[in-house]
Amino acid sequence: MGNKHQIPVRENLWRDTSSGPRLMGSKCLVCGELYFPRKDNGVCTNCQARELEEVEFSTRGKVYSCTCVMQRPPVYYKGEVPYAIGFVELPEGIRIETLFTDCDIEDVHVGMPVEMVLSKLHEDESGNDVIAYKFRPTD
Repeated sequence: MGNKHQIPVRENLWRDTSSGPRLMGSKCLVCGELYFPRKDNGVCTNCQARELEEVEFSTRGKVYSCTCVMQRPPVYYKGEVPYAIGFVELPEGIRIETLFTDCDIEDVHVGMPVEMVLSKLHEDESGNDVIAYKFRPTD
């Protein structure tokens, strides 16, 4: 077996910064609409302006909604089951869909403070660790 690598679940979702990984998105300079993931086509779907800038989002937020998934979804999801999934609202006002980690799935609740981390989602066919952003409880 060759060298094992860590690969992102999808390119350009986050960037490593001096303060750690940050989720990357877009902001419309005309109406202020926020997008995650980053919009590569450069068109705001809210006002149709073509003036978008790349932005880094906060790494902390609060659980906006959540649910527990007990059965493996078909095809695309290869991580562990059961798992908690939902939306986190960041201070910028955007809501990010995410998996929750480092907690009992029954303990995830609306309003819970959380922080973003990078963690293994699954192994690919070559044995590489596929890494995803997730949110975990924080104080």
